[in-house]
Amino acid sequence: MFVISGLFLLFFFLMLRRLGGAGSPMAFGRSRGRLYAQEDLGVTFDDVAGIDEAVEEVREVVDFLRSPDKYQRLGGRIPKGVLLVGPPGTGKTLLAKAIAGEA
Repeated sequence: MFVISGLFLLFFFLMLRRLGGAGSPMAFGRSRGRLYAQEDLGVTFDDVAGIDEAVEEVREVVDFLRSPDKYQRLGGRIPKGVLLVGPPGTGKTLLAKAIAGEA
């Protein structure tokens, strides 16, 4: 009797450990974040092609991030963010990577 209940508890414990992976419903507190190396940010504005107007607008933001005192003398404030809007496949992510690579 004790052997059967012990085997049942062992089986139950092993099944619970198996279900405790990242995709289980009880894994809501586990982080799935990824760490990117600094070398991955090697994208520059020269790699972005076809959206010249957007690149020129974003170059002003990068110039402001590099030398904010020049713009603050004229009354400019630090931008809180940049909103890139457009349909899928237009290069928004590549442009954001270029901003990170240049700034």
